[in-house]
Amino acid sequence: MDQKELLYQIGLTLLPNVGDVNAKSLVSYCGSASQVFKTKEKLLQKIPGIGQVNAKRIVSNKNVLIRAEEELKFIEKYKVKPLFFTEEDYPQRLKFCNDSPVLLYYKGNANLNTEKIVAVVGTRKPDEYGIDLTNKLLADLAGSGVLVVSGLAYGIDVHAHKYAMDNGLQTVGVVAHGLDRVYPSSHTALAKKMLKQGGLLTDFMSGTNPDAVNFPKRNRIVAGLCDALIVVQSKREGGSLITATIAHSYNKDVFAFPGEAGSALSEGCNGLIKRNRAGLIENSVDLLDAMNWGFDPSAGSGLNHQRGKKKQMPLLISLSEEEQKIAKTFAQKKQLSLDEICYVSEMSVSAVSTLLLQLEFSNLIKSKPGKVYEFLG
Repeated sequence: MDQKELLYQIGLTLLPNVGDVNAKSLVSYCGSASQVFKTKEKLLQKIPGIGQVNAKRIVSNKNVLIRAEEELKFIEKYKVKPLFFTEEDYPQRLKFCNDSPVLLYYKGNANLNTEKIVAVVGTRKPDEYGIDLTNKLLADLAGSGVLVVSGLAYGIDVHAHKYAMDNGLQTVGVVAHGLDRVYPSSHTALAKKMLKQGGLLTDFMSGTNPDAVNFPKRNRIVAGLCDALIVVQSKREGGSLITATIAHSYNKDVFAFPGEAGSALSEGCNGLIKRNRAGLIENSVDLLDAMNWGFDPSAGSGLNHQRGKKKQMPLLISLSEEEQKIAKTFAQKKQLSLDEICYVSEMSVSAVSTLLLQLEFSNLIKSKPGKVYEFLG
């Protein structure tokens, strides 16, 4: 790791009123974080989204590097792994999210680019039904290789982390503060265990308190990091519904457990299902079938589960080489966004769009709202 470049990467996140979207644009035009600070004001003004005011802020805010030096010392002392958005270790799923963090801070041993990631969220005050659902879901997923993500909050979040570890799954907590603390403090012991069987992730620097404004930002990481987001129980309003809404905007697969009509703890989940913002699931089999993950929970129990064979793509010998390339991008997931298909196939948007249309005429692809495509072969 280039410590000098890391210094500028941290400094980039400290520039006032720049934000993640503009910061990525700056790096794209200037070539690196260090070059952002070395580029002349007149050239910075020409970058889309920057303008005169931000350009002046960038060239006159070299003092942010002083705070960045302090953070660099914290990173080195506590063995925190910084993940800049241009690096290979950065969570690739987040790269498809326009507002994803420029820089993440990570401690743990889980692979954030593993094959299957599920986020489990819900109310902070679940009843026994919600807790039992979470327990059963994660017990059934034992041996599946799924990485479980949540927010380390009270309620469904903490139960998801605990039951994931109880069943031999790795779990990552995305927190709304710096890695120099744990909130709530009552989850400190659990968080320490997670460092050995998953990890902790944040885009906030050390010294950052868990202020209310930070939680929606935390929620976008939970939503962007996963393949599928599951809402177990939720009231009509709350953080889990915010996360589900963000996940839906990212074209993620969102699922919810239905609840009793009229129950306050069911209003959120039932509302998501009613508005077609989430698919209805009753157990892990529903989830695995919907995700086309080919794992059979009934093959055993607990840690004795065996991973099922992956479903094979059908023979597509009648297709052109380029059409086969597009079809094969659906080998792991039945539904993909246009951006995901372009990324996996390494082809341009215009080329992919043309090929998708051809496959749709062949009844192998079905287009869905939000530039999402489902493979039917």
